[in-house]
Amino acid sequence: MDVPVLNMKGAQVGTLKIDEASLGGEVKPSLIKQAYVMYHANLRQGSARTRNRREVEGATRKLYKQKGTGNARHGDRKVNLMKGGGHAHSKKRVREDYRLAMPKKMKRKANRNALLAKLVDNEVRVIDAIAFATPKTKEMTGFLDAIKVDKTALMAVPATDMPTRLAARNIETIKTCRPDQLTAFEMLNHRYLVISKADLEAWLKGPSSQTGKDAKVNPLGAAPAAEVK
Repeated sequence: MDVPVLNMKGAQVGTLKIDEASLGGEVKPSLIKQAYVMYHANLRQGSARTRNRREVEGATRKLYKQKGTGNARHGDRKVNLMKGGGHAHSKKRVREDYRLAMPKKMKRKANRNALLAKLVDNEVRVIDAIAFATPKTKEMTGFLDAIKVDKTALMAVPATDMPTRLAARNIETIKTCRPDQLTAFEMLNHRYLVISKADLEAWLKGPSSQTGKDAKVNPLGAAPAAEVK
C-alpha cells in the first residue's frame, strides 16, 4: 500500500510504502471491537459511591410502637422507603471491578489493524515534517485546511513538540497524543489521524511490531537487565 506523504501546505511530496500484511492483512472488526471495549472500560474511575442503611446519618430509634397505630411496621427512618434513607443496593464498586484485559500481543495486533482500517478509508494524513514556528491557533487551522481535515482529528506528535501541542490546544475537534500512545480506541474516536512520516515509521517498526514470540524473547524498548555483581 502506497500512502501519500504531504507537506505542511497540503502538496504531495512523496509516498510511504506500508506492508498491509504487517497490519493484519485485512480489517478484523471483531478484534478491533474487543480492544475498543477494553480501552473504554479501563477509563472508568469506579468512584461512584452511595450510602446504605448503615451509613446514613440519623437516629436509630423506632418511629412508633409496633402495633396499634394502624400504620405499617417501621423501625428507624434510615430505610430505603423513607426520604433521605439509605440505598437498598448501594454502589460500592472500585475501578478494578470494571477493568478488562487482553494479551499484549493481541492488543498490538488490534492497534495495528485499526491503523489499517484508517488507511483503507483514506483517513490518515502522513506529513513529511510537522513544525510550527510559533504556537498559533490560526496557523494550525490553516494547516488542517491545507491537508483537508474537516472533522475530528488525532495528532500524534512528540511530547517535546510544544509549539504544535499549544497550537492545537484551543481547537475542540483536535486531540494530541504521543506517537507511541496510538491505540485502537483513540484512532477510532477521531475521523482523521495526522502523523509525521518519521513518527509513523518508528511506530510501525517499534514495540507494536512485535506480535509474535519475539515480544517475549527479545522485546523492543525494554529496560536493560541489571548486571549481576
